[in-house]
Amino acid sequence: MSLSNRVTSTLLSKLSQSFRVGTALLTLFTLALPPQVLADNAALLKLFEIMKAKGSITQEEYDLLVATAKEDSAKDVPSASPAPAAAPAPAVASVESYPTEQRLQQMEARIAETEAEMKALDAHIAESRKSLAELDKLSAENPKDLLEKMLDGKWYENLSFRGYAQFRYTAVYGDNGGDLSVPNDRSVSDMESFMIRRGRLVLSGDVTDHLYIYAQTDFAGSTGSGDYALQMRDLYADIALDADKEFRFRVGQSKVPFGFVNMQSSQNRAALERPDALNSAVEGERDIGAYFYWAPKEKRKLFSKLVKEGLKGSGDYGVFGIGAYNGQGLNRGDLNGQPHYVARFSYPVEFSNKQIMEFGIQGYTGSYVSRVSSIPGVGTPASPEHGNKDERVALSYILYPQPFGIEAEWNWGRGPQLTDDMTAIESTSLQGGYVQASYRIKDGQAAWLPFVRYNHYDGGRKFGTNSPWDRVTELDIGLEWSPRPEIELALMYTHTFTRTNTSTAPYNDVEDVDRLGLQLQWNF
Repeated sequence: MSLSNRVTSTLLSKLSQSFRVGTALLTLFTLALPPQVLADNAALLKLFEIMKAKGSITQEEYDLLVATAKEDSAKDVPSASPAPAAAPAPAVASVESYPTEQRLQQMEARIAETEAEMKALDAHIAESRKSLAELDKLSAENPKDLLEKMLDGKWYENLSFRGYAQFRYTAVYGDNGGDLSVPNDRSVSDMESFMIRRGRLVLSGDVTDHLYIYAQTDFAGSTGSGDYALQMRDLYADIALDADKEFRFRVGQSKVPFGFVNMQSSQNRAALERPDALNSAVEGERDIGAYFYWAPKEKRKLFSKLVKEGLKGSGDYGVFGIGAYNGQGLNRGDLNGQPHYVARFSYPVEFSNKQIMEFGIQGYTGSYVSRVSSIPGVGTPASPEHGNKDERVALSYILYPQPFGIEAEWNWGRGPQLTDDMTAIESTSLQGGYVQASYRIKDGQAAWLPFVRYNHYDGGRKFGTNSPWDRVTELDIGLEWSPRPEIELALMYTHTFTRTNTSTAPYNDVEDVDRLGLQLQWNF
């Protein structure tokens, strides 16, 4: 039975009960009339018949009233014994003391009141039925359509705030620990204790069916001096060409679609930082540019699922993407008027056993203008005005952890690198990558993810001053524990076999250093 039928039945039941109560009161009132009135007034008996015919009283109540009237009438028949001549006078006076006309008027008034109440109740029932019909119509609509009607013209109601923060402690061990420098991890220092590694706040949402906006700031950004600063990370718009948003343009400052690990949010990554081999291509992962992305509706749902279910997905950057960007890095303007061009193809596949694999290939090309400064005892290295050739190609393979997972990427190419004699910056070959294995254990809301990662890179660090050579070989062993979706605790031990100190000339290699990182992340 529908909601409207249940409510209507309830109202009709209450009406019937009210009517029956009124009838019972009327019956009791009638029975309370003096016997003389019931016996002598034939009109009143006729009224009983009319009330029965209209259904105002039941047959049982009618029979009771008539029987009572007849019984009282029999009692009032004069006896055979003689009676004084004046005896009937009191009876007449008794009848006159209860005028029949007045009683009838009172009863008619009561009946009129009852009918008026019934009409009012009928009107109320009709109004309720109308409201219930409208409610049934609304409940039958698609929830998405209903929400769109409610928010029609209120695009700002579609925007949402979210974010995360990472509180980290890092300890460095070894005789050479003081010389260790990790470009993408400011927490690595023998002088550092506690720090806020990231403090992100995201504002995003659909302004219209074809326009999506995204803005992300970092409260723990770096100005280059090591001080905290509020920094723009993302500011872009997605312009969809179709209702399912399978075809879309992304314009503004956003992540460059090169490398799975670069596109994967730090909020979702198991390891504390990205590997140098892929991150050296786009430090900060972002640049100002314009891209075109395409992905079928089913694949877009799969990309979303990989993130929502905690499988460490990279997000939705399409099955195919192509675009152009400045190429000078995060929050930096172009220096040569020659954009970088990038293209990527990545295809996730879900098998019948629910296991998901993803294969990807990507590449970019352009010219990078290195920042130069004087090197003690050598001078300022020479560098082409419009930059050195900067190009790479990379392969990606992801087996999402259900429960066992593998994440592997490798890239090859050429990029700016300081020569061995430190007198010039030239385009030199590079190569490197990483392999990570993990095992995901679900325990109710909690999740455990032990992992091990090997990271190797041999090439230039183009974003560093003078684009020095950079040789890295490291092994990471870690454990991520998430007792609840909003809380994550990660512990990672790293052994550095070799790593170039790219922050200070003469850019020596640091070997055999250990470090331990402990991080608490909260999501909101």
